[in-house]
Amino acid sequence: MLLKYFYDEKLAQASYLVGCQATGEAIVIDPARHIEPYVQAAKANGLKIVAATETHIHADFLSGVREIGERLGATLYLSDEGGPEWKYQYAAQYEHRLLRDGETFCIGHLTFEVLHTPGHTPEHIALLLTDRGWPDTEPMGIFTGDFVFVGDIGRPDLLEKAANVSGSADEMARKMFYSLQRFKQLPDYLQVWPGHGAGSACGKAIGAVQSSTVGYEKRTNWALQHEREEEFVRQLLQGQPEPPTYFAMMKHLNKVGPQPLQAIAAPVQAEASIGVLEEWKQQGVVIDVRPAEAFAQKHVPGTINLPCDKSFPTWAGWLLDYERPIFVLAERQLVPAVLHDLQSIGLDQVKGTMELGRGEKLAVAFEQYQEVTPEAVEEQVRAGELYVIDVRYEKELAEGHIPGAKHIMLGYLPQRMQDLPRDKPILVQCKSGRRSAIGVSLLKANGFLQVQNLSGGFDEWRRRGLPVTR
Repeated sequence: MLLKYFYDEKLAQASYLVGCQATGEAIVIDPARHIEPYVQAAKANGLKIVAATETHIHADFLSGVREIGERLGATLYLSDEGGPEWKYQYAAQYEHRLLRDGETFCIGHLTFEVLHTPGHTPEHIALLLTDRGWPDTEPMGIFTGDFVFVGDIGRPDLLEKAANVSGSADEMARKMFYSLQRFKQLPDYLQVWPGHGAGSACGKAIGAVQSSTVGYEKRTNWALQHEREEEFVRQLLQGQPEPPTYFAMMKHLNKVGPQPLQAIAAPVQAEASIGVLEEWKQQGVVIDVRPAEAFAQKHVPGTINLPCDKSFPTWAGWLLDYERPIFVLAERQLVPAVLHDLQSIGLDQVKGTMELGRGEKLAVAFEQYQEVTPEAVEEQVRAGELYVIDVRYEKELAEGHIPGAKHIMLGYLPQRMQDLPRDKPILVQCKSGRRSAIGVSLLKANGFLQVQNLSGGFDEWRRRGLPVTR
């Protein structure tokens, strides 16, 4: 048997290629939308991908299950649990099998047993793996998806917070409690292969270790220490991070089926031109993917800064409109990576890209914004001369905040701009200055003229011993 682990650091998302080397057949579990890594790994190991499956309808990335069915003609194994609202609408277009609790299916000499594990979502399943090629016919591990993570479990509130299914958070939390009772009955030696690692918004305290065992999770995972349902529900719902606004769109796209990648039209690569840029700004949104430091020093007015770093797809999903065309300012060699990241969360509508270079060809008055140190603005903050916006997550506020700061988490800033003053200088701050730099670019692109970024953020403010409110 071959088991190969794949991990997308930007989305904190894990997927798996599982192959029977005796028959040369393989299945991909919880695949990402771009399937080339699985195809290449299978080929390198003398395997053919004949199947794909996923533990649930994902909310944080676009699934590659349909892509595998479209391009490879593989059989799709999909959950049939959760009721009529949680059915895969594209399944009938491909060779497929719908799975219910207790059923099994085989890939070569590998047997997968289906466990219905509702809690994160109604249709969620886990897969017990048994290698019948060994003398011992006991299961060796379980693919838990967003059910059990290393040190944590899947959050139950996404349907209510991201998809507006009223009352579902409490219901899903209670279902999770009983799913975990079933998990506790599994043998301690079973390996646990989860669908996410640290940094995913699908849990609140996910560990960074790739895998675990049932026995270790029973001993150390906070969620498995609870015996009383009410206390478990209370603690599970408490302290969950803000769900990204694009999660509802991911749920929808993964249910109806993401469009095949080959159907996406390639963007136009335009020469540097202020005329073209003005047309782009009228048609949609123009994003500049350079580092924040470079954008602060010089940028085209009306553009938004989303640095192409580890957090790029997350903030793109939060802040970009799925209904508006996207235009990208990026160095030519960086464009494929930018498109890959945007497509991984379904932002397929990139219509054009442009490499600005040093901007010599543009007859435009570039803008800049000021980055200020805590010492430089302390007196203005004390005197109330600056309108301070704290764009950190809710849970970060427990560390304290700058006196008088208004909390607007970065992802919600576009919806809150009408509440902000246009006749008063604005200071934007986060933990370190990186997220607030994105916030500054958003405000400037929307006509706010007096905007500054706090260099070093709240960490530097506190390190300097300046006043903190708790």
